[in-house]
Amino acid sequence: MAWLDAWEAFVKTVDAGSMAAAARRLECSRAQVSKQLAELEKAFGVRLLERTTRRLDLTPGGEVFYQHAQRVLAALKETELAVQNLVETPRGVLRISAPVTFGRLHVAPLLPRVADAHPQVQCELVLTDRLVDLVEEKFDVGLRLTDAPPENLVAKKLAVIKRVICASPRYVAAMGEPRSPQELVHHHCFAYSHGRTVSDWRLATPSGEVLTIPIRGKFQVDNADAILQAVLAGHGIAILPTYLCGAELARGELLPLLGAHEPLPSFGRHLYACYPASHVQLPRQRVFLQALEQHFSPVPPWESSDR
Repeated sequence: MAWLDAWEAFVKTVDAGSMAAAARRLECSRAQVSKQLAELEKAFGVRLLERTTRRLDLTPGGEVFYQHAQRVLAALKETELAVQNLVETPRGVLRISAPVTFGRLHVAPLLPRVADAHPQVQCELVLTDRLVDLVEEKFDVGLRLTDAPPENLVAKKLAVIKRVICASPRYVAAMGEPRSPQELVHHHCFAYSHGRTVSDWRLATPSGEVLTIPIRGKFQVDNADAILQAVLAGHGIAILPTYLCGAELARGELLPLLGAHEPLPSFGRHLYACYPASHVQLPRQRVFLQALEQHFSPVPPWESSDR
């Protein structure tokens, strides 16, 4: 439907701020977008955009058309998804986003099972610690470690994420074990930097008081796997999620410290599976969500005594 492509090109141009940006999102040339917009203006007999060398502005007619076009395109998408949902057999490309370390350990191993159980589903897992836009980047499901999933997403809580202050026996033997949070200022402590300098840890006491403890360390890193390896090598103390270090704790390769104090990192305490609220749940999406729920409930595998 050529008219539908033109309407989408117009909306994408307005949203992106330029025809070049719209062309990138639509995976076509700028010339194609320009031609579609010109054909729209010819069909309506009115200018929709005022073009300058630096920006595009909606005309009054363009503003009216933009509002209506948005609603029409959204309704068409909903209709398409609703019809697809009538097909009970899961099929198509299942696009999933997950944080790097968690996704590597606990999402990637699920994909062969989903693919084996549903031969017409192709799984695509994107591992990134960047907060992706599930709608704009066309993901079916996003795994989020957070306490407050976005309101525009449907969010299913899958597990509680526990974290522990820990160090290797080698480090404790060399530097001693901190007996109170305040003693952490005398130790080398790691933090997940994630693009910013981390200068303190927040810990909750047994009475509920929140302590802010300044920390120092030889280096910081934005990857939890790298922090785990540094701690195992005896270079310092870190706050790590048990989904990452549970096996090392169980084997005694790491020692839990200050167990009465709960770490309060900037990351959330819950794992959510999220998908756009505007989407009808597709069969491929549904079977993956079911697989997640079965895997993480009632107790996540890293907390299970049977592992």
